[in-house]
Amino acid sequence: MKEILPEVESWREAGEKVVVATVVATRRSAPRPVGTSLAVSESGKMCGSVSGGCVETDVYENAMEVMRTGEPKLLSYGITDDLAWSVGLPCGGEIDVFVEAVE
Repeated sequence: MKEILPEVESWREAGEKVVVATVVATRRSAPRPVGTSLAVSESGKMCGSVSGGCVETDVYENAMEVMRTGEPKLLSYGITDDLAWSVGLPCGGEIDVFVEAVE
């Protein structure tokens, strides 16, 4: 989280809304540890990472929805045989990501 704070502060000082997605749980070989965060600005800028690129696009889309609605979300990502061609983590791990607006 500390890594994204200067960028988040800059966006907020410029008057933008900001949403932060944070890894809150991991299982097996997750790409990022608990506490890792990704921030999204109202204008669509991003900083940080929750998975090293595997699920960032989906997290971004959910962050924009949270920005519109104000309702936080808990997202879960992993990989199963049924989901092999959808958004997931090819490393075999699982992560839970909490997405919330910065107040």
